[in-house]
Amino acid sequence: MFDNIKIQKAVFAVLVLLSVFLLGKVFAEFGGLRYIGTNPQAQSIISVSGKGEVVGVPDIATFNFSVEKESLFVADAQSEVAKRTNDIIAFLKKSGIAEKDIKTSGYNIYPRYEYFKSTRGEEYPVSSEGKRELVAYVVTQSITVKVRALADAGKLLSGIGELGATNVSGLSFDFDKRDELVREARNKAISDARAEAEKLAKALGVRLVRIVSYNEGGGYPVYYAKAAEMSASGGSIQGVAQIPVGEDKLISQVSITYEIK
Repeated sequence: MFDNIKIQKAVFAVLVLLSVFLLGKVFAEFGGLRYIGTNPQAQSIISVSGKGEVVGVPDIATFNFSVEKESLFVADAQSEVAKRTNDIIAFLKKSGIAEKDIKTSGYNIYPRYEYFKSTRGEEYPVSSEGKRELVAYVVTQSITVKVRALADAGKLLSGIGELGATNVSGLSFDFDKRDELVREARNKAISDARAEAEKLAKALGVRLVRIVSYNEGGGYPVYYAKAAEMSASGGSIQGVAQIPVGEDKLISQVSITYEIK
């Protein structure tokens, strides 16, 4: 008897708890109906842009050269290319270029063919018909050199040409610590954008709350007008090219969107 009463009370308690839970769910659902067909409150924002510039004189130069040799025998062509390349590398190291700044950027071996046709017992090359014959194997090694003493660039270019470099190209200037300059330009751009946002917020009678979006671009070099001549030992040396270094301007541009109140 007493056990039945206990069971009935336990069942009743469970039913009460279940009813309370279901009632809460119903009220929650009805509470959510007031948002149906309405838009959430729009966020108030302003967007500004900023620009930062850093001007400096490049402190490193990079150029490429290649050594090429043709021969009917691959081994002969490779041997000659290796000899000339080793002589040039020895000259570069003697001139103060560190081993880490001399890098092979390419090494190619390919056969070169020509087409011949016979006319009155004589043969001469033609471009589009006739018999194809192997003329030679071409071996080419390409090297990239980084120069840290810019005053030596002209002397180095002249020297490697005398030692058998068959193609010298791509002389360009850059900053050894480019990342630091890019960061400096970016920080200036952010400060410029923040100052613009503060002025705009003051004019509108609002306050800046937080940044909701950020985009950046730039960090690219722009040639600047002022140039300086360089030459070995800081003076003019007969027979050595004088190469303008100039200045580069690094530009960073950012766009920032602020929430306002």
